[in-house]
Amino acid sequence: MILNPRTCVAFTGHRTYRDEARAALSRTLEELYVRGFRTFLSGMAVGFDLAAAEAVLELRARHSDVRLVAAIPFQGQDRHFRAAERDRYLRILAQADDAETLAPAYSRGCYALRNDFLVDHARVVVAWYDGSPGGTRYTVERALRRNRELHNLHPAAESPVIPAPELFD
Repeated sequence: MILNPRTCVAFTGHRTYRDEARAALSRTLEELYVRGFRTFLSGMAVGFDLAAAEAVLELRARHSDVRLVAAIPFQGQDRHFRAAERDRYLRILAQADDAETLAPAYSRGCYALRNDFLVDHARVVVAWYDGSPGGTRYTVERALRRNRELHNLHPAAESPVIPAPELFD
């Protein structure tokens, strides 16, 4: 799998996401598509990641050049999902254009490795981040340190969009 970070978008968000930003997510993806973004990376976790992946599949139904890449932290990630979430995960995975499994089994730090992969392979990060500690905070902070454009769709976000500097475009 060859990814061009200049045309990739990654997602990060809380597992507690319950489809609150469906319209904003769809609108954001369409705007990013118009700007030239074609590849979308999902970490495939329950909550915002799976919802974002489904939104990408809806975008792909309108634009055939859109690609969904599943960034799987470890083989068997879905083993502990509830049955409905596992079915959802497997349905999305079957429709993904590519999948990158980052570790053969669970190990401490494998989620951080996945989150690093997402940020390092994208120019834009779309988040559902409420300010609480955890993996989403880690990923958002990494995105900001690496000057990624950040779109936070959470209503508590101080600024929904933090653009990356345009130093070398």
